Amino acid sequence: MELKERFVKYIDEHEEELIEDVKTLCRINSVRGAYEAGKPYGEGPYNALMSAMSICERYGMATTNYDDYVVTADLNDREKALDILAHMDVVAAGEGWTITEPFNPIVKDGRIYGRGTSDDKGPAMAALYAMRAVKELGIPVTKNCRLILGSDEESGMGDIVHYYSVEPEAPMTFSPDSSFPVTNVEKGHFRVKLSASFEPSDEGAVLCELYSGDTINIVPGRAYAIVRGLDDDLIRKEAEKAEKETGVSFSISATAEGLRIDAEGQGAHAAHPDDGKNAALALLHLVNLLPLGDCAQTRLLKELEKLFPYGDNYGRAFGIAVEDELSGPTTASADILRADREHIELHVDSRTAVAANEENTVKPAVNNAEKAGFTLEYKLGAPHVVDGDTDFVKTLLRCYEDVKGVEGHLMSIGGGTYAHDLKNGVAFGAVGEVTDTNMHGADEFMPIDELKEAVVIYALAISELCR
Repeated sequence: MELKERFVKYIDEHEEELIEDVKTLCRINSVRGAYEAGKPYGEGPYNALMSAMSICERYGMATTNYDDYVVTADLNDREKALDILAHMDVVAAGEGWTITEPFNPIVKDGRIYGRGTSDDKGPAMAALYAMRAVKELGIPVTKNCRLILGSDEESGMGDIVHYYSVEPEAPMTFSPDSSFPVTNVEKGHFRVKLSASFEPSDEGAVLCELYSGDTINIVPGRAYAIVRGLDDDLIRKEAEKAEKETGVSFSISATAEGLRIDAEGQGAHAAHPDDGKNAALALLHLVNLLPLGDCAQTRLLKELEKLFPYGDNYGRAFGIAVEDELSGPTTASADILRADREHIELHVDSRTAVAANEENTVKPAVNNAEKAGFTLEYKLGAPHVVDGDTDFVKTLLRCYEDVKGVEGHLMSIGGGTYAHDLKNGVAFGAVGEVTDTNMHGADEFMPIDELKEAVVIYALAISELCR
């Protein structure tokens, strides 16, 4: 029996165990919390990390705990060849779940539903089961594969900085935190905060509050505003117009402060803003259609919409639209918007093309923000590029092709993985290139057949790279 068939048979026999292990991890709400002694990212990430370490030990892997930031599991005690980087923390659950509650994972229609099933607990277990298959089938390897499980990937990656402060990089690294085939280019990051303060005004109709988004890397699917001094029929008329223009729905209700407008769009990963319907920007557009009093707040809201009009997901109006052949276009997602009687604040998550730099990105952003009356704070992060013409990358592509039966290729992504700052680190799986698992959105899922395929692909890669 060929090696691939042996791995296929193995995971068929262990499918139920794999599903249960994924569900066990996904029952843990591992959104980053407040620091506690021994729990650097809060109780949830710590509990998920400890649960994952227990699973690894159950399958005979030697584990190490790096100060509760990271745990590792080793295939053997030989020379290090391959690191696999995955994470146990998740983004906030968010709203709009219909199949199940976020932390009550279920199997339905060949999928595991729940927060973390595809990002990144399911793929982490695929990597572990690949190691387990190599170990239990007695596949001859002369070097070590180490699974590195972190707990702060979604909120800054301080866990991996801590790990690599005491451990060297492996000669080869991949992260199962993207899609197949191989991602060798990760865009840079340009995160900005625009803010303005002003004197409150009571002239005419007033916007009391506008609120949307809680997480910097999620396109907001919901938003609300409270306005005072306007008739609800007038608001409904303008809301119908805004809904036709944006595809975002609006509802109006009475509150003690005034009329509340709720916007319902569609959440998405900030790296793929076209996949969502940005409720914050749609509501901003509606608010600017209303006959609010002429004041600093009203003028600034209109200027903000000029910089970030609904549907402009590439930063064209903001002046940061850059594109190159290697990585594609810069994207821009307005993820957190707050406005009240005295302040406006907008946080934008931009994934920048490799060609983006201070001259063509930072300078125009600063200039345009200041012209509009806003102060801009920013952080520009470099892109990550790994040579695709190496034995390591070619081996990954070959293993993918062997299982999928189609030609592999190299890809660029806007999302940043643990591999971003590693010299020879790429992202590799764990779902197909066209599979949308609602990552970072409601009803996140992992297809069971693709999870099993990932196990086989990873087992072949470990067998080749650690031989």
